[in-house]
Amino acid sequence: MSAYIIAHVEVTNPTQYEEYKKWSTAAMQVHGAEVCVRGGKVEVLEGDWAPERLVILKFPNVEVAKKFDSSPEYGKARAARQGAAVMRMIVVEGVA
Repeated sequence: MSAYIIAHVEVTNPTQYEEYKKWSTAAMQVHGAEVCVRGGKVEVLEGDWAPERLVILKFPNVEVAKKFDSSPEYGKARAARQGAAVMRMIVVEGVA
């Protein structure tokens, strides 16, 4: 069953965040992530949730998504993001 990592990102240092994007892109490639959404325009349809930036990545299953998240490749990206953004990230199972 597919799985999705959904991240809500508040960028606090755009210049430094570019370094994170470089390393996270490399980690996504290594782990076969399919990028579904990465920072496109957000329009609120209902409620008061108005995230600045969303990222949605598709993986074959939850285990692969978690492996990406705990990988040394993504760890390098995470370190580069320190002080550049506030990250809220979840993994959710897709439909069969």
